[in-house]
Amino acid sequence: MLESRARSRSGSVAEAMRSKIVLSLAAGNSQAQTSRTVGCSVNTVRLWKERFVGERLGGLYGRHRGRSRSKESVRLEARVLRLAQRKPADGSTHWSTRKIAAEVGTNHVRVTRILAKAGLQPHRLRRYVSSNDPEFEEKAADIIGLYLKPPVNAAVFCVDSEKCHSSVG
Repeated sequence: MLESRARSRSGSVAEAMRSKIVLSLAAGNSQAQTSRTVGCSVNTVRLWKERFVGERLGGLYGRHRGRSRSKESVRLEARVLRLAQRKPADGSTHWSTRKIAAEVGTNHVRVTRILAKAGLQPHRLRRYVSSNDPEFEEKAADIIGLYLKPPVNAAVFCVDSEKCHSSVG
């Protein structure tokens, strides 16, 4: 079981390291040799050796529960989620993580994590999107025309809905 965990590519890195520690000690290596081989401190080797001796495989699981969330972070998450579910007040069509971050006073990476945890993608909300482009009607008519009646012997390639091009082949 320990050898399987030590070689595992799907398990956690910490679990593999703990298994390597126990295997190295079982092979007769000293704690100092094991710490150099595995790449951790002697205290770490000592900790996992004691836990394994006392509890066997059950002792190799991490026990850190993490930090408790502060009231401030809970409030921040609520503000981010509330904003993401509403239309932006600045007239833009959708929220970006950077725009939300600027609004609530945090960084965009934290906003991304909050939205992912909640399963929200504010840039992909399904609702009517109005364009503020003054030439929108003409552009839309050109694009719709290409779809309804494409030129003879031509291919229509569309990468961006605002910029479709046709090429005669």
